[in-house]
Amino acid sequence: MLKKAMDTLEFLSQDTATRMEYEARMKYLRDEVSRMEGAKAVGMAEGITEGIIREKKEMARKLLAMGNDVDFVVQLTELPEQEVKSLSKEIKPN
Repeated sequence: MLKKAMDTLEFLSQDTATRMEYEARMKYLRDEVSRMEGAKAVGMAEGITEGIIREKKEMARKLLAMGNDVDFVVQLTELPEQEVKSLSKEIKPN
């Protein structure tokens, strides 16, 4: 490991152009890692949001199936009224 580091240091100290190319490549690699980590975080946040919405819709379906009115379900789930109305058309009350 130390030998490899020493070889790299010796190689880079030979000329300025080579060192600049190396530094540019390392910057590119760090930027790429950062971009990928950011994309992963965004994807996770989107997944969590989708899961929350899915759960709210499931709760709305259950509440509607129990005979609760649309306004009550909207108030509890905080889903848009139009969404709850659409879900209510799918539900047949007990």
